[in-house]
Amino acid sequence: MMSSKNKRVVRMETTLGAEVQLAARARQVLCQNDMGDWTRAAPNLYPHQWSWDSAFIAIGLAHLSIRRAAKELLSLFKHQWRTGKIPHIVFNSEAPSGSYFPGPEHWACAAASPDAPPAPPYTSCLCQPPVHAIAALHIWEVAESTGGEGVDEARAFLREIYPKLLLWHGYLMTHRDPEGSGLVTIYHPWESGTDNSPRWDAALAAVEVGDLPPYPRYDLRHVANPSERPTDADYDRYIWLVKLIKRAACDEATIYSTHPFLVKDVLFSAILVAANEALLQLAQVIDAPDRDRNIIAGWIERGRGGLEACWDSHRQLCLDYNVRTGKPVRARTVAGFAPLISGGLSSERLEKLLQTFDSSDFAGNPKLRWPLPPSTGSSERTFDSHSYWRGPVWPVANWLLWWSLVRVGEFERAAQIRQASLDQITQGGFAEYFDPFSGVPLGSIDQSWTAAVALDWLAARKLQSVNMDAA
Repeated sequence: MMSSKNKRVVRMETTLGAEVQLAARARQVLCQNDMGDWTRAAPNLYPHQWSWDSAFIAIGLAHLSIRRAAKELLSLFKHQWRTGKIPHIVFNSEAPSGSYFPGPEHWACAAASPDAPPAPPYTSCLCQPPVHAIAALHIWEVAESTGGEGVDEARAFLREIYPKLLLWHGYLMTHRDPEGSGLVTIYHPWESGTDNSPRWDAALAAVEVGDLPPYPRYDLRHVANPSERPTDADYDRYIWLVKLIKRAACDEATIYSTHPFLVKDVLFSAILVAANEALLQLAQVIDAPDRDRNIIAGWIERGRGGLEACWDSHRQLCLDYNVRTGKPVRARTVAGFAPLISGGLSSERLEKLLQTFDSSDFAGNPKLRWPLPPSTGSSERTFDSHSYWRGPVWPVANWLLWWSLVRVGEFERAAQIRQASLDQITQGGFAEYFDPFSGVPLGSIDQSWTAAVALDWLAARKLQSVNMDAA
């Protein structure tokens, strides 16, 4: 009869074997999407380089190659605008014509703004959440933990990217927050990264669309059901908002005074606070001037103050703010957990957030396939378990929550999210997102950032096992 100790060893070996296979599959996804110095977001639906995708991808690549992870970010920052903005898309000139809309010919931002980088390749005129400093710090931490030549490579990388990150964050703290509120203003739902979230419904409904020529919906060719993607009416508004930004020659002051869609995005803002904390640590590693450190510390304080002003005590969540109407956006979504990401919480505020997290609207719903929070609260009228950001579970959002819980010392809860996410990916593959109830994979398949966060979770699991054995 097998002893309990031997049974434990067998279970551990079985788990280890499954994780080795999962890691191999994740590496294969990143390999097939590797374009040399950068990684396409997905093989078909997303053939270009997306800004925050690349940041998450670099986090995963750090466990494979410090040099390649550094290149992922540096390749993106080569296309930084003169203002400091990092474009949300750098277009792949080798992508098949008609593979993505709106493509490079639609944006042509280099002709619209004197601040745009040289083209080709063309970039978009928008930006996305600034996960990049978090990724850069992650690369450094992985290099430090493994030692060897990677440490010198990582330090050289930090010295190169630090001034670019400082300029990027400075752009967000000024051009995107002229009020000095500590909150980032977005001009388009695509900038949020949560494109089709109910967070944007009211602001989009107020956008009056003018004349638009017919345009293709290439995205619908790459999903099993059109209901997974935004509606044609929403897409009309998306394209119209781009047209207005181009009409303003991408000038920030003009956009701020005339644009119909201006929203203070609490998730974006919280990620910026966390990124500023990472940037402050990077400043220490490279011995940046005290002036830089004081500026960054001020940004962190201002950001947390702005998020505090957006707290809704009734919903026990943080709410976006519509600049045009002067009203909060009353939607229950994962973005409401923004203060968890920004950190610096009182024990009381943390407790309130975790109560909401554990509620039946989010991770506490007994009907969930895995105890992972839907992107929109399940009691919301607009909830849809299959529709882009209106209900599906996103591994990349779960990574942000896991990472944030680790930072506040909620290790057991964080471990549960990591394990449930790995179980979900093991069963459903490296999908863009999943139905929260059935667990069915949705959206694009072989999504690079899903593979990347899986690699990071597996590395964290391995480190935890090593620490347990040492204990």
